[in-house]
This record gives sequence, C-alpha cells and structure tokens, in this order.
Amino acid sequence: MHYYLKEHPETFMCEVKEPHFFGSDLVSQRFIRDKEKYLSLFSAAANEKRIGESSIYYLYSKLAAAEIHESSPTAQIIIMLRNPVDMIYSLHSEHLFCGDETIRDFKTALMEEKNRRLGLRIPVNCEIAFGLLYHEVAKYDEQLERYFNVFGRNNVKVIIFDDFKRDTARVYKETCEFLDVKSDCRPNCRVINANKIVINWVLMHFWRDPPKFAQWLGNVMPSSVRQRLVDRIRSRSFQVAPRPPMDQELRRQLQQEFLPGVERLSQLLGRDLTHWCRDGKVSADSASERFTVLPSEETEAGGHLHSATEERPQPAGQSQISRW
Repeated sequence: MHYYLKEHPETFMCEVKEPHFFGSDLVSQRFIRDKEKYLSLFSAAANEKRIGESSIYYLYSKLAAAEIHESSPTAQIIIMLRNPVDMIYSLHSEHLFCGDETIRDFKTALMEEKNRRLGLRIPVNCEIAFGLLYHEVAKYDEQLERYFNVFGRNNVKVIIFDDFKRDTARVYKETCEFLDVKSDCRPNCRVINANKIVINWVLMHFWRDPPKFAQWLGNVMPSSVRQRLVDRIRSRSFQVAPRPPMDQELRRQLQQEFLPGVERLSQLLGRDLTHWCRDGKVSADSASERFTVLPSEETEAGGHLHSATEERPQPAGQSQISRW
C-alpha cells in the first residue's frame, strides 16, 4: 500500500520507508530518532494533500499510538492485518534474509522466544531483537484496541489483507476516500517485496557486512564497477521464490494458540475472522502493514503539511503504519 499511495498525485510518501521515529519503547540502530533528520524526509513535499511514511512496528509498539497522537491529534490511522499464522511465518523468512534471525527452522525459532524475551540467543548482528518475539508481534487485538482507544474508531481504518489481495482496486479506492484524496487514480498493482530465499549464506553475509578491506576497495573503485560487483554478489546470494509450505501440524498448533486473540479481534471489528484459525492452505503472503495519515495544513513554504509543532509533517504509521 505504501508504494501504491506513493504513486497518487495527491499524496507524498517519504523515500525512506520505515523510519520508525515514534515508538520510543522500541530501540534499533535502524530507526531515525533525530527529529531534524526525520523532518528532513519530507522536505521535498510540495502541494500534496497528504504526507506520510510507513513504519511497521508502530502497531507493535505500546507507546507509538500515544506519541503519534501527541504529535498529531487529528491523525487518521490505516491498519492492514493479515492472518497471524501466515504473517509470523513470513516475518521469520524476512528476518532470515535481513540477517536479524539465524535460526533457519521456523519451529525452532518459535521455541526460542522464551530465551529471547530474557535477552538470550539473540543473533550478534540482530538490530531488532523485539521482532524475534513472533507471537507478541501478532497480538493484533491488543494492538488494534490501543489505536481505537487513542484515536477513536472513526479515525482508524482497518484493512484485511485478504480483501486487499482479492480486490486491490476496490480497497485502494476506499483508502483514498478515507484520506479524502481523488479515488479515481489507478496504481500500478505490481508485486511488491516478493519473498526472497538465501541461496549462498557466505555471499549474503559478505554483502550484508563486508570486511573493512572490501569497504575500502569499494570506495576507491569506479562507481559503475562497484555497482556491477554488488549486483553480481546480490544475484548469487539470494533469489525470489515462494516460501515452502509450513508444517501442517505446526500450523494447526499456531492456529489454536492464536484463536482467542482472533476471536477478540473479530469482536472488535464486528467481522468473523476465525477462518484464519481453521485448517486451510498456507498463504504465501508476508507480514502485516499499518499506515497513519495526517490531515494536511498549508505551511509557510507552501506545502501541505501537518504536525503538532507546526514545523514540518510529523508522520506516523503501521501492519505498516504510514504517517501523513
């Protein structure tokens, strides 16, 4: 959704995806927590009606909703939710690819959650240790209720990924209407962020964390040569491919574990989603998305922005949050 909204002429999405400015209870070196640097992400905004960003862990954070509201009380939130069983399976695959997870077997990684909650068995290069608590990340009912309580139900739009996948055009149109931007625009509905499988772990580690000599060599060689070399290493370290089907016994176990939360989520939404917790085909889809949208105001620079401090837009977002 982030990329589809980015194509809309009346919305501005910052180039840096997932800056995670909000959510001070979550710590990662990847997150942009410097206010000036964060605001600079929106300096290119012109006359767009909506300005936003997407950060997936705004939904998981216990503080992000309140911090977003403090910055932008009139923010509107868009939350996209996926089957929690499929989501955490996808999340594990993504963590493996990014180097945050080193346990390749999904079931074993789930069994390590207890240790990881105590700070044990965290991979050396992991920058989002909290993201390895797979069950916690998928507690949608608690997370959604937090946003309902802070922003009010009328300012929170929940999209079920199944609907988005089945009828992308309709859901996109409804999202545009929620944002009060033109709803007759048609995005290029291409596949975004397809699943990637590591095929050469040595090259993958080299690409992710090159030794100092390789970094020095890369700095002195012509940029065109460096880029060709990087592209070759990338192409030989991973490939785009679907995840293998989840073990069915493990899937049934997870469905039972998530059932109480899904029942509560169904009550919150007034929609039965318990089919997520019944036997069925494993989805090939990945983690959830959340978005936050802020109504815009015209600034001295002429752009349409809104923030609590009236300096520049203070985006917010989430199962990807996007902030406007």
